[in-house]
Amino acid sequence: MYWRKRITAVFLCLIFILSAGLPVKAQVQISSPSAILIEASTGQVIFEQDAAVRRSPASITKIMTLLLAFEQLEAGKIKLEDEVLVSEHASSMGGSQVYLAQGEVQTLDTMLKCIAVASGNDACVAVAEHIAGSEETFVNMMNEKAKALGMIDTNFEDCCGLTDSDGHYTTARDVAIMSRELTTKYPDVFRYTQIWMEDITHVTRQGTSNFTLSSTNKLLKQYKWATGLKTGFTRKAMYCLSATATKDGIDLIAVVMGAPDTKTRLSDVQSLLSYGFSVCKLYIDENEDTLNPLKVEGGVAEEVPIRYMGEFRYLDIAGNDLGQVEKKLELPDKVQAPVKAGGEAGNARYFLNGIEIGKTPILYANDVEKAVFLDYLKKTISFFLL
Repeated sequence: MYWRKRITAVFLCLIFILSAGLPVKAQVQISSPSAILIEASTGQVIFEQDAAVRRSPASITKIMTLLLAFEQLEAGKIKLEDEVLVSEHASSMGGSQVYLAQGEVQTLDTMLKCIAVASGNDACVAVAEHIAGSEETFVNMMNEKAKALGMIDTNFEDCCGLTDSDGHYTTARDVAIMSRELTTKYPDVFRYTQIWMEDITHVTRQGTSNFTLSSTNKLLKQYKWATGLKTGFTRKAMYCLSATATKDGIDLIAVVMGAPDTKTRLSDVQSLLSYGFSVCKLYIDENEDTLNPLKVEGGVAEEVPIRYMGEFRYLDIAGNDLGQVEKKLELPDKVQAPVKAGGEAGNARYFLNGIEIGKTPILYANDVEKAVFLDYLKKTISFFLL
């Protein structure tokens, strides 16, 4: 009986190790040649199919353009109220467009709507020129950002995806990376990507006219929890989509590339998202409990406060009971001066079914300098005076 229990326990542990955190492929079937599904807050891959194959991205290229625009907004280098002038080059863009005229002026806020909702190539180039002076310089920024994000199989040759050359490529995995960066760091983007239809006003030499922006992302109407993000199509790329959705506190990103038609593109993305929501459970520890300070030896202060680096998140797709997660603090009884604020004092480690699933660093909150003779003398004098 004893050995039967031991063998059963070992067997269950092996199942947990083999299943926890691994991308699953068998439980969902899709027709698109390349796809990936990730949970946004952790970046964990839930499903992938030829996700590292280089493909033409078409207009999902614009995800990187939006990312750089929001970075510039955060840095204060541009503002939503900025007036963006449409150049001859921008107005000459073919493909999907919002028919901006040379010399026309629109606010950056309106231009972002034109990009995110209607996939306007002309608006995309106008924004790129507004930020960097030229589309070429902006494309260099795009490629630099791709490298910084670890998008090792990506190269951009334009800012909107109209280019169908062999030198303009990315992968489903890299698209997921930049989609995650955009949506987790700049959730304000959803104010644009969730718009289904909205009018803008063209003011040109020919007069004033209204133009209706209509979303290219039909998922917004066909999937209850959809929040965005970006579609794409060219004859070479075929039908692509990076889709975001939120349900019960879980944020998913599904990317499909090379789908043969719009029906397959939408069907595959819905299958991925529905599968993800059916298996995903998220454990979150916000780490708001107070930590006792650590004793300091040889310092100008006798103790140093400590803090968690941040919250801890763990995504489970194996059906485990996350109520069984245990947190164990790993801290020394005392530390030796000097210590620096931000230095690692220890860790909070998390365990599920006896197996470690992750950790959060615990940091020193303050500097504590090493005590010198004068510091000890002051302490001695203070002691006798008290």
